[in-house]
Amino acid sequence: MVSENAAAVQPEPPEAPPASRDRLLGGLLSPDVSESSCLSRYASSLHRRASRHSPSPYLASRLRKYEALHRKCGPGTLFYKKSLMQLPSAHSMGLVECRYLVWAAPTSGHIGDRVLSIASAFLYALLTRRVLLLQLADDMAGLFCEPFPGATWELPAGGFLPEHVEGLRRGSDRSYGNFIRAAKKDRSDDDGDPAGVRAETLPSYAYVHLEHDYRQPEQLFFCDEDQTVLGKVNWLILRSNLYFAPGLFLVPQFEEELRWMLPESDTVFHHIGRYLFHPSNEVWELITRYYTSSMASFGETIGLQITTFAWNPVPFEEYFKQVTACTSQEKILPEVDTASAVLHEATAEAATSKAVLVSSEHPEYADKLKSMYHEHATVTGDTVSVLQPGGAGNHSHNQKAVVEMFLQSYCDVSVVSGWSTVGYVGHGLAGVKPWLLLAPRNKTAANPPCVQATSMEPCFHAPPSYDCRANKKGDLGAVLRHVRHCEDVDDGLKLFD
Repeated sequence: MVSENAAAVQPEPPEAPPASRDRLLGGLLSPDVSESSCLSRYASSLHRRASRHSPSPYLASRLRKYEALHRKCGPGTLFYKKSLMQLPSAHSMGLVECRYLVWAAPTSGHIGDRVLSIASAFLYALLTRRVLLLQLADDMAGLFCEPFPGATWELPAGGFLPEHVEGLRRGSDRSYGNFIRAAKKDRSDDDGDPAGVRAETLPSYAYVHLEHDYRQPEQLFFCDEDQTVLGKVNWLILRSNLYFAPGLFLVPQFEEELRWMLPESDTVFHHIGRYLFHPSNEVWELITRYYTSSMASFGETIGLQITTFAWNPVPFEEYFKQVTACTSQEKILPEVDTASAVLHEATAEAATSKAVLVSSEHPEYADKLKSMYHEHATVTGDTVSVLQPGGAGNHSHNQKAVVEMFLQSYCDVSVVSGWSTVGYVGHGLAGVKPWLLLAPRNKTAANPPCVQATSMEPCFHAPPSYDCRANKKGDLGAVLRHVRHCEDVDDGLKLFD
């Protein structure tokens, strides 16, 4: 939907994307997936400005090697069938050629949480040479294409593993936090080196709980010693609703590999997200239909993603006041002339036309913004068109959320509510540093209303509190130069370049 004042000045259509635009994103994507099977894979990036961040040649090389590993060890292969045979055993049969990380759908969390968690899981799989498989909940079916050429990343239904994954929760018998302390004490080396733990003494599979309610034993997942022991377990089952990638940078044995793969620390999700997540053809049709009809003609589009949380309620008028204070003070959107109710005449020579794409589960934000720019002229004479995706159509909540995340990623400027994982996905795919609306306090708008992030990375909302290097609780935002606290979540951790 476009506000009526959009007709005052017809925006000039943008220049067509250059024919030479690299659809493989600098080697990030493999060309070995047919275009018809996933239309968005090679087309989605053409709706964005070209990224300023190129993947490292080493990352591209590691991705090709991972794809070969996934084809060799993925579901339906002989190696996969052999690996499944060891799962009913009480103990591991020793290290085998193919090892696995199964991402299990979290017990709670928005689709944005899950996308960020899967991206983190894939980074961990790359670092540990594991094959990533997803046990998707029904509400995620059909949202995204398969990302790996010639192989599936979905865990097949039925059999030992899916049946046992369902019952795994924090504190389960197979929880890694329950057995790893004993395993590290029962070492064959007199010096207590965790490298001395024999794989045969470990279980055939272990459960890693990294949801927001995880506790001290599981938080040691980000310690070097625990990773050394976990490296000897062939099957890991992970349940997470967090973007835990920043925590992997705290593990000393991963540091060098991460430095080679991702020399720009603040591009982790930008690269991993664009590699993994390609809307399915059904969802892509919804995206392109809206983009073509409502967004493509504007020279500049501002993405406004507004999320409110039950644990931090704020009255609508109060938060709307904060949103408009941010967009006006930071010159993101022009102010309106409230002294006059008469629309100024805008000439094509003097005015420009901007679009603001509003995504929110509360349509009143877009409605009020639309009314504001319809009833009053802007002080600059510019016209502002308010776009509001969603609404019509018999589509699932998650389909609409994916559509909005990708439409937000096609915007030139991003303004998002702090803590919003949907917002993180949008600006992370776009590769832009967003303006973050700070959390209201005591039902009152924050002042200042927003800050511009100095990193486009998502925030790790619930990082561990234990400093493995110092062997005590500590401030993990002060351990490494490129892992610091988030602008929108005081205790959170975020990657900076």
